This record gives sequence, C-alpha cells and structure tokens, in this order.
Amino acid sequence: MAREKIKIRKIDNITARQVTFSKRRRGLLKKAEELAVLCDADVALVIFSATGKLFEYASSSMQELLGKYKLHSTNNVNKVDAPSLNLQLLESEESRMSKEVLDKNRELSHLRGEDLNGLTLEELQRLESLLEGGLNRVLQTKDERIANEIASLQQKGFQLMEENKLLKQQMSLTSVGKRPRTTAAELDNIVINPEDQVQSSESVATNVYSCNSGPPPDQDDWSDTSLKQA
Repeated sequence: MAREKIKIRKIDNITARQVTFSKRRRGLLKKAEELAVLCDADVALVIFSATGKLFEYASSSMQELLGKYKLHSTNNVNKVDAPSLNLQLLESEESRMSKEVLDKNRELSHLRGEDLNGLTLEELQRLESLLEGGLNRVLQTKDERIANEIASLQQKGFQLMEENKLLKQQMSLTSVGKRPRTTAAELDNIVINPEDQVQSSESVATNVYSCNSGPPPDQDDWSDTSLKQA
C-alpha cells in the first residue's frame, strides 16, 4: 500500500505539530551529521522551536563556523557594494573637476576682459590688482632677459677682441721671422762693382784654403799664380 503524501502546510493541532517537530528535528540533525561525515563538509544547523527553544548541530566548533560565515557574508557584501561605491566616488570626482574647469574658464575670461558685467566692485578691484601684479612680473622677467642678452653679447664682443688681438700678435711674429726673397728681375737690375767682385773672389779663395786646412797664400804669390795661369 503506497504511503500517503502529507501536504506541506502548517499543522493546526498543537499536539500533532509538536510531535511532528520532534520527529523532523531528529531526522534533520541526523541528515546534517551524515552530510558532514560522508562529504567532509563543515555543517552548522540552528533550529528554534515555536516556543523559542534552541537546537543546534555543528560538525566542528559552532563559533568557528559562525565566524567563517560572517567573514564570507562580509566579503560578499563588500563585493556587491564596491562597484556602487566606486561609481559614486567617480561621479563625485567628475562633478568636482567639472566645477573646477568652469571656474578656471570663468577666471580666464575675466583676465581677458570678458564677462565683466556680473562682477561686483570688490571683484573688479581684485581682478585689477591681479592683472597689475601679473604685468609687473612680466615686465621684470622681460628686463631680466634683456639684461642677460646684453651681458652675453658684451662677453662675446670681449672674446672676439681678445681673439683679434691674439691673431695680430701671431701675424706680427710671422712677418718678422720671414726674410724677403730676391726675384730674378731684381737680380738683373743689380750692378756689381768690380772691386766688390774681386773682394768676393778673395773671400771665396780664403774659404777654400781654410777648408783644406792650409794657410791662405800671400797676396803676391796668388797674384803671380793668377797671371801665370792667364
């Protein structure tokens, strides 16, 4: 005979409900224990009766399993909330940067002398002071650049003068060390004196005899020899 299926609904009879709770509770605890032993799983079971009585089962330590459950639940919550939080932060940062860009563009237009109608007298005075300060800094920077350029040009001019002076000294030393050469046209125009030629011949003869380690002959002997040879 087939077992009749029980409809899953609240049992109205209190006594029958209490009996059913006791039977099902024992079966549920047994199944939890079997699941932990057969599958090597961490199982924790907590049951409160209709009267508020506690029944529990834990395959290991209940505190350890509850701590693991809390840690896992916290991580899941953080994972769910993290994208939303990051999105909010990005939106806030984008809004702040947009506002900052608008403020900078407005200040830039004021510096160019645009959109001044909505400014108060104090804001106009502050803008004037800002422009005067900027103009003074620009002029000061320009004067410093001009002074630096002038100093650099003066230094270059001084170096060029020193190099020019050194080149002149080198040219002077070079011109003093060179001897003038006599050209062929100048040699043709030279008039030789006979007496100078005779003296030159005598000096040549004297140099010849001195090279032969012999005394130069007397003037008379040399004249006689020359006449004889003639």
